[in-house]
Amino acid sequence: MRLLYRGEYTMIDLHCHTRISDNSFSIEDVIQQAEENGVTHLAITDHDTTIGLEMAMEIGKQRGVEIIPAIEVSAYDFKRGTRAHILGHFIEPGHEAIDELCAPLIKQRHQASKQMVEKLMEAGYNITWEEVLSYAEGGTGVYKQHIMHALLDKGYTDRIYGKLYKELFYRGDADHPPGVAYVPITYIDAFDAIKMIKKAKGIPVIAHPGQFNNFDAVSEWVEAGLEGIEVKHPLHNAEHEAKALDLSRRFQLFTTGGSDFHGFYSDTGSTLGSLGVTMDELNALKLRKEQQEVASDRV
Repeated sequence: MRLLYRGEYTMIDLHCHTRISDNSFSIEDVIQQAEENGVTHLAITDHDTTIGLEMAMEIGKQRGVEIIPAIEVSAYDFKRGTRAHILGHFIEPGHEAIDELCAPLIKQRHQASKQMVEKLMEAGYNITWEEVLSYAEGGTGVYKQHIMHALLDKGYTDRIYGKLYKELFYRGDADHPPGVAYVPITYIDAFDAIKMIKKAKGIPVIAHPGQFNNFDAVSEWVEAGLEGIEVKHPLHNAEHEAKALDLSRRFQLFTTGGSDFHGFYSDTGSTLGSLGVTMDELNALKLRKEQQEVASDRV
């Protein structure tokens, strides 16, 4: 939905990805689609990296789309045993704290994906590591989506996310063994992710808390420096949004939202600009960023 703000139409999407992580489209393609969809402000939130953000900001200027530098850290709530994604809006691209925390995870994910492909080959699937690598060209490494793309093109499935995806990568439980291609990954501690984002001069925001049921952890993460919560997201229903809004009021958190666009690799069917925030919500984030910079200059 486009919003009229002081005589101008705005469409603000604060959550999307590019081929640098796990979107099927390049930075250039994503920004072009954003422009075509009428998006005026776009946060690029690739997983665990800020590679390409400076280039994206330049392309955005040329196309009339304001690119907000951001990141989405693949984290974990070790107290509750569940995953958690932490967004960092207005982060400083290339800050040393990002590489220090996230580089090992990027390497681990890529190595795990290679093991997954090897397991699939041993199980009789007609794919090779080189084929899978071609789908991830230009990115930071191979994700499960790239493996599924290779399997799709070989005719093993008709979709990226579906029965085969669940069967192959299922982590297992007391009643069912893990999938044939399951390889565990140790994600970043959510507390460390929040601290890193603040070191890198970003604003920490919990992404889609309804997806991983992170609501109970918010109060603890606020004490660690969490400053925002994502309300609008394709995987959020009315109950999730209500819980997120309630927490935003209780802890004075910024509210954000976005399409979480992944292109062909999306499991929600969302498009750029399909969900987002108002200019007032974006301006609140910008004001917070300005306050951070002023405080930093005084130190």
